[in-house]
Amino acid sequence: AYFYNIAHIPMGDAVTFSKTAPIFTAIFAWVFLNEKLTLSSWAAVFIGFIGILFITQPSGAGFSKYDWLGIFSGIGAALAYTSVRELRNYYDTKVIVLSFTLVGTIGPLLLFILSKYFYMQELDFMMGAFVMPNGIVWFYVVGLGVLGTLSQYYMTKAYGETKAGIVGAVSYSNIVFAILVGILLGDSLPTFITTCGIVLIVCAGIMVAREK
Repeated sequence: AYFYNIAHIPMGDAVTFSKTAPIFTAIFAWVFLNEKLTLSSWAAVFIGFIGILFITQPSGAGFSKYDWLGIFSGIGAALAYTSVRELRNYYDTKVIVLSFTLVGTIGPLLLFILSKYFYMQELDFMMGAFVMPNGIVWFYVVGLGVLGTLSQYYMTKAYGETKAGIVGAVSYSNIVFAILVGILLGDSLPTFITTCGIVLIVCAGIMVAREK
């Protein structure tokens, strides 16, 4: 859902949607892990949802497909984070990372195979024919893999060097970079209301991160 949205909506909006994960994580931790939420955390959740409404700006027809996928990307990441927090009590970190990698590899392969026999336009964000990269596309694919790996490595290292709240707060700076890169690639500037929504979600995320 996250990568699909990056390809179809402004990059800043797509990244901001993914940054709602800490907000949903706080809720899931409260529901499934019986973690206490302070008044500040509840305020952050409320502010975050207001921010989502500002970005999606639902009409009489409700949320668009991209809005739902954006929200789902945040919820999906939050479920993953919440499960990791519980699984680490039973399994080694390497086992957990390997399991996520295997699911992330095998899942798409199965969907590629299934797409040959069953396809719905409404599910084009998760089903489609496999296209073999060629030419310059290989450079982009390899670059994506290398940069993604480095990003994950340094993010993990940062969490090990200082407080999670500080790292979480600083990580919201990638929304700014996403907006700038998106503009360079042809995205329009965010509207005033969308910008307000982004600011609210960033504030909510930082409020949640400070609790850690």
